[in-house]
Parts: sequence; C-alpha cells; structure tokens
Amino acid sequence: MNISLQNVDKVSALLTVNIEKADYQERVEKVLKAYRQKANVPGFRKGMVPMSLVKKQYGKAVTAEEVDKLMQEKVNEYIRDNKVNMLGTPLPNEEKMQPIDFDTQENFEFIFDIALAPEFKAEITNEDTVDYYTIEVSDELVEQQIAMYTQRAAKYDKVEQYEDKDMVKGLLAELDENGNTKEGGIQVEGAVMMPAYMKNDDQKAIFNNAKVNDVLVFNPATAFDNNEAELSSLLKIQKEEVAGVTSNFSFQVEEITRMVPAALDQALFDQVFGEGTVTSEEEFRAKIKEGVATQFESDSNYKFLIDVRDYLTKKIGKLEFPDALLKRIMLLNNEEKGEAFVAENYDKSVEELTWHLIKEQLIEANEIKVEQADIMDMAKEATRVQFAQYGMMNVPDELLENYAKEMLKKRESVEGLVNRAIESKLAAALKAKATLNNKTVSMEEFNKMFE
Repeated sequence: MNISLQNVDKVSALLTVNIEKADYQERVEKVLKAYRQKANVPGFRKGMVPMSLVKKQYGKAVTAEEVDKLMQEKVNEYIRDNKVNMLGTPLPNEEKMQPIDFDTQENFEFIFDIALAPEFKAEITNEDTVDYYTIEVSDELVEQQIAMYTQRAAKYDKVEQYEDKDMVKGLLAELDENGNTKEGGIQVEGAVMMPAYMKNDDQKAIFNNAKVNDVLVFNPATAFDNNEAELSSLLKIQKEEVAGVTSNFSFQVEEITRMVPAALDQALFDQVFGEGTVTSEEEFRAKIKEGVATQFESDSNYKFLIDVRDYLTKKIGKLEFPDALLKRIMLLNNEEKGEAFVAENYDKSVEELTWHLIKEQLIEANEIKVEQADIMDMAKEATRVQFAQYGMMNVPDELLENYAKEMLKKRESVEGLVNRAIESKLAAALKAKATLNNKTVSMEEFNKMFE
C-alpha cells in the first residue's frame, strides 16, 4: 500500500492512495469466514456452506467495505503521522479519480483533494495592546441585589386595606347589562389577582384602598388588555372563549396579602452567605459587591477574547484559503440547503474558520489543557451561578457536585463546559502576556458594546 501527498499550491494538495490485493485480502477472508460460520443456506448445515458460494454471494460487497475501511484508516493515520494541517475532509478528485469496479479490479487507486490550512503566526506578547473592560459595580446594582434577597426571604402578611402590589383574593362573578349577577354566568371562587399588573390604569385604580369585604366592579377584558392567557387563567375558561367575555365582573374582596421584605439582619445574612460569614450590613453589602464583581469578570474576559480576535485578525491580515474546495466541503455538509446557502454564508464561515485557526495556535502556544477536574469545576461554577440567580448563595459543595455530575451526563453540556474551560484558561494566559489598556465602564456602557 502506498500513500503520497503532492502540493498543488500553498493551500491545497492531492492525496493519492494505492491499495493492492495483498493489502486487503486477509481482512476480506476473515470476514467471509465469519459469514460462512453464520450463513443459513438451504441444503447445507450451518458452518458447512462452501466458501465459493459465500464468496459469490458476499465477496464483492465485503471487498468494497473492507477496502473503504482500510483506505480511511490509512488516510487518517497518514494525516496524523505526517501532521498534515488539513481543513475539512478529503474529497474525491473529480478529474483524476477513475471509477472503481470491484468486479474486475484487484488493485485500486484513490485520489483526493485536500484543503490545507494557510501558514501564519498568531501570538500575543507585551508589545500587543488590547483593551480590557472592568465593569463597575455601582451602588445601584448592590441595592438591586439586596432587594432581590430581601424579597426572596420576604414574609406575607394578611392586611385589611389594599396598597399597590398587594395580592387580592375573592369571589369573581360575571354581571349582566343591568349590573346584576348574570344567571349562568362565569363565577370563580378564590380568584387571585395582583391589580398592579393590570394594563389599564383606570381599572387598576378601582382597587385603590379597597378593604376586606368590599365589592368592586371592574372589567377584566379592559383591565388585562384582552390578553388570552391572563384572562383564561383568571376566569378559568378556555382561551378560545376569552373573546366572547367583555362584560363587567363583581369582585368581593375576601383576603388581601402583602409581601413584607425581610429585614437586613443576621438571619438574612446567614441565609444568604452561611452562618457567621457576614455579621453586619456593611459586610453584607461588601460581600454582595464582591460576588457581583466576580460574575462580571467572566463577562469582561469574554469581551477581552472578542477584542483579541479582532486585534489578531487585523494584525495577521486576510488569509489565503482554497475557496473552491472549501465551498465543495461546505455544500457536502449542507446538501439539503443547496448552493445558495453556501454562496450566502461562505464569507462568514471563513471568518469563523480564521478565528478557529488563530485560537488553535494560541491554545497550543500557551499549553492550554483541560483536565477532568477543570470540567467538574466549571460545571460546579455554572451550577453555583444558577443557584445565585435564585438568591441561594450558601449552597453546600456536596449539592453543587451532585448537580454538576448530572450536568456532565449530557454530551452537549460537556462540550460547552470544555469550551468554557478552554476560554477561561486562554483569557487568563493572554491577559498575563498582553499589555492591557484597562478601562472601567458601567454595566450599561458595557452592554451597549454588544448592540
């Protein structure tokens, strides 16, 4: 068996594979013997079918399959051993590749077009200046976090008079055109509403200062702007029936519930950060600020890598690619979408490929490696962030690990975590090498950079 690579130009080559009968014959014989042992042919005992009959029935198909397997194995081995920086997959050369006939041929020649990655050098040193944005943790952001914690730990009191954002519960009854309870009309016992979420201010005002046992008259369709989902839920009817309900309703207030945010006391501090971790309001605010800053750091690193990408792409300049060959590969991978899709998306694909090649060099140059422990740590961190969004900061490590293990059972989750771990390590490595143009911005200013 012989494999050779001949460069056509800087970014494409011909890969020729010559396979002789001696290369595949033993493999074919082995498969056919296995077929013989299992074959059920009338007139012959199992395992006693003549080999000539087995070859006649299965020989061509087995030969084709084994030759293909052998060819793929050896091509992959050649590319790996010779460190061929190939893009995509080998494609049969449309001009030089001759048709294969397994009925008449014993020796085979395969000729493939190979797309080669362009040669260039991508690196970051202290001579390279890249912007790094630190997001300022404002007092307003800290207050928002405190409000979230106090609301999550809030208690709910029964009160006698309605105020904005209170929840009301009572008997809801449809009225006729004379303002009387409609016979056979809609009635809902224990109907629950938060008038603050009504879309119409006039309807919302009807509930101002209402007291327990008051009977109010309002129009649900007007109040909720004919929203099917909200009206269906409130009136306990199907969405298809909502359009036919436009009348007024009476609402007898039976209960008013008010959310009372938790106090900024030791009980709240312990609930959020663990017992004794924080012992004063000042420490509580500082701990929250520190946590928000840590979350923002990952956003800053993400933006930093985007800026590194733009910086190096401009520094390296436009790379040469085997466009015709890459378009063939792209079309092969998107056959159902056709040539129009390739024409429309090729330039963007090349942009992404350029960054992929740059990133690969940076990862290799900085010896970035991801171990199983890194993936677990990233999974635990992702889980910790999810809990934090619900105000749960003091989550036991054992619980985090259990959730992380569940996450790692999903292949798509693992792939995402590996990429995040690589980017986290890469950002740290490049920040240490580059000259950083440090800038402090507000969260609003930072978000505008992505608009």
